[in-house]
Amino acid sequence: MNSTAGNSTDSSDQMPDLSQILPPYLNLPPHLSAHKYFYVCTLTVAAWDTLVLSPRTWRLLRTREWPPLKILFHFLRIFMPVEFTIVGVAFFDTKWSLDQCNRFFLFEPICTAILLAACSLVHVIRIHAIYEKSRSVLAGMGGLLALQIVVTAICCGFYRVTPLKDGQGCIAEPKANWVGIYWLSATLTYTASFALAVHRSLRSLKVKQLSYWKLMLRDGLNLYGAIWLVNMVNMLFWFIITPTGPEDPVRTIVTSMAAVLTASMTMRIILAVRGSLASGGSYAVSSSSAPSRTGNTTHVLSSARAAPSQPNPVLSLGRVGADQPATYAVPLGGAGDKAGADWDGKSSVGGRDHKEGDIFPADSPVAIDVPSVGADPASVGVRVTVESETDFGGFAKKEKN
Repeated sequence: MNSTAGNSTDSSDQMPDLSQILPPYLNLPPHLSAHKYFYVCTLTVAAWDTLVLSPRTWRLLRTREWPPLKILFHFLRIFMPVEFTIVGVAFFDTKWSLDQCNRFFLFEPICTAILLAACSLVHVIRIHAIYEKSRSVLAGMGGLLALQIVVTAICCGFYRVTPLKDGQGCIAEPKANWVGIYWLSATLTYTASFALAVHRSLRSLKVKQLSYWKLMLRDGLNLYGAIWLVNMVNMLFWFIITPTGPEDPVRTIVTSMAAVLTASMTMRIILAVRGSLASGGSYAVSSSSAPSRTGNTTHVLSSARAAPSQPNPVLSLGRVGADQPATYAVPLGGAGDKAGADWDGKSSVGGRDHKEGDIFPADSPVAIDVPSVGADPASVGVRVTVESETDFGGFAKKEKN
């Protein structure tokens, strides 16, 4: 019995430690392992966002004008997935050597600084637009953007390679804790953007009453709030959580996800712009407007026209030469009901699909003169004017009746 127990004790003592058997790319510290799992989530979000926004991206690409917001949207659309795909290769490639990492590690902080600057520029343009081109708002938001660009550019020079073993990945980390102002500068911009967007929405309630839920969806406050929240969580990792050593990348765990979500939500802010993207778009309710009966003040960019206050088509009857012809509204089944909705909550860039038979107001009337029997057409007759326009797949086609 004693010899058997002694043999089992000796065999357990001779069991090698798994950390001595596993290669470095599998023998990961807890924080580094969590970092890799979280980066997989980041790549998943980037891939999902790229696929989901493809139809709306194509519809926006087909529009003729190229204002700054449209250019920035397509830049973010391409730059974000490309950047983090390249960073992911360096992070997960087990053959990536330390020498290669020393030549590459600045790629992520520099590209992320460019990405954040583009996102912040979108916020400056959009907030400036919804405040009716206020110079004070432009000065404040523009100043924060300039501060962000300067701070991030300086902080890029204070990154270093995380001292990991070969095969564990290439990660850039700050040389000191104060380098966190790289993200603090961007968070200040998004905090101001969120606060101004909320203030503008609450102010619009004086013009048109709306529930807070519809107000949030109409003005995209959930998008601004998501950007602010993810950047605040990133701040917690930068300034509160303490790394266990120089090889611990815990401070940069959330940075990639914060950048991806910021770019993703910013692109959705652009897609949620109401009307044309020129000059930052318009706001759902102007400060000088009165409440309208139709309530179709959707805070979205639309390839379709807003539903009119009167049913279509419009039939005008009058004698030739008469100054004011009689006008008769011809009801269209279902169209009047849709026009009276408070708010449909759908984005027009891919958010509302046009059905065959949708009719919108025509830009100019088409007149047809029908002379009476035995009378001079120049003096007597009936003028029938039918104003109608049918939209097929986003392209308007006028119908003459």
